[in-house]
Amino acid sequence: MSKTFRIFTMLYLIFLAVVMGASLFAGAVVAPVIFNTEDIFGEPVLSHFQEGLIMTENFVRLSYAASLTALVVVIYEGYRLIKGERDILSGIAALFIISTGLLFSFYFIPEILVMQQQGEEATQSPFFLNIHKASEVNFKIFLFAVLALVIKHLQRYIR
Repeated sequence: MSKTFRIFTMLYLIFLAVVMGASLFAGAVVAPVIFNTEDIFGEPVLSHFQEGLIMTENFVRLSYAASLTALVVVIYEGYRLIKGERDILSGIAALFIISTGLLFSFYFIPEILVMQQQGEEATQSPFFLNIHKASEVNFKIFLFAVLALVIKHLQRYIR
């Protein structure tokens, strides 16, 4: 492996780790704080709908990172594929990252935004709840795929 590609690989892994950290932080820290304002202030400050609007803005911004991650993975893993460095696990993880990242950014987020614009009642519909749950599952798959890809690439350096 050339020195330049080795440096690019390290930057790639750092980037993936940062995206993973931001994603985990949004889900594990930001969401519980936003959706539990009553516990923090002792009384309801925002409605559940308003809390959802704030959380959505966080995930809109995270969707930029998911889209960029999909692009970076296409470039890096595509280059590895062209160079003949085929690896089934990395290929599968890359496909999951690309597909779930783009689904999150270009399907789930826009769909949720449209329904939020229709008002609070639309966000209580079974369709919204299903879309929301599917987006959560989709994003967890994205996260686990990023983790798998990072671990797979780190294994090459540990050996």
